[in-house]
Amino acid sequence: EKVKKKCKKVAFLCLSRGQNDTEPIILEGKCLVVCDSTPSSEPAGNALGMSVRSGSGRVAFSASRQTNHEPTDMSNRTMIIYFDNILVNVGTHFDQESSIFLAPRRGVYSFNFHVVKAYNRQTIQVSLMLNGWPMISAFAGDQDVTREAATNAGLVIMEKGDKAYLRLERGNLMGGWKYSTFSGFLVFPL
Repeated sequence: EKVKKKCKKVAFLCLSRGQNDTEPIILEGKCLVVCDSTPSSEPAGNALGMSVRSGSGRVAFSASRQTNHEPTDMSNRTMIIYFDNILVNVGTHFDQESSIFLAPRRGVYSFNFHVVKAYNRQTIQVSLMLNGWPMISAFAGDQDVTREAATNAGLVIMEKGDKAYLRLERGNLMGGWKYSTFSGFLVFPL
């Protein structure tokens, strides 16, 4: 009850500063209130109590591998991991053909990926690339396991026009990548 009262005071402080009023959330005994310094006409108090938006709207994508494609000449040359199924593409900033996310504005973005290796006796390394540079990586290398995933997540600052994609740094694309996923969203603009 004490935490609830404190949360309501912080939420009121947001409102008194002319920022969108968001419903406070109590998570594991902690108070979560996000004050939006760029209010709009969006409804306040969505599921997370915060607004995720770019200059022209919200930004989020999630893509998966639905089929086990063998690698193409392009994927063998670039080692980019391609996704054939768009689950969410709010703002249409994820290009399915190239599997590249293009940042619509400067901000903090959250990315996560889950890439399944198809064969045992191989190790894979997958990196989240930002403009050609690896930002975070993950490995899957248990030699006795046929299906294993390289998984990671992180926050990165992106400028407008920056590109983010997944690249296979080690291993091979043989056997396909069914059930692999790549997702991201704008946490807040800067």
